Amino acid sequence: MANMQNVNFKSIEEFWEFIPEKELELVKYLRKIIFDCIPNCKESLSYNVPYYSINKKICFIWPSSITWGNVKSEGVRLGFTQGYLLKDEINYLDKENRKQIRTKDFMSIKEIDVDIVKTFLFEAKEIDASFKKKK
Repeated sequence: MANMQNVNFKSIEEFWEFIPEKELELVKYLRKIIFDCIPNCKESLSYNVPYYSINKKICFIWPSSITWGNVKSEGVRLGFTQGYLLKDEINYLDKENRKQIRTKDFMSIKEIDVDIVKTFLFEAKEIDASFKKKK
């Protein structure tokens, strides 16, 4: 995996220091929406980007300055790890060639439809609750 990425952060602080200003604004905005919708989620680095989880990984924020192999992207990607379980009648999220993950890429804050994103986050939180370990 090391050769798949251009970075290898030891902490979330290193991630924040690395992200270019234009992306940082978007990342912080999306992060605030995530914590507004899922206040009890845990933020941790996985694949050198922030993932948000309770029982399992729920979603992630992937700035294009963090590469994955030779994939070239722009802006900042919000991804849902159990995205295939989300009800997306309006085809807002991108499936690409993935089985589970669904994503949406944003180039600016004004592109973010906060109500739609929150709807998906609340639904993703409900889906995550179904993974709660039985006592």
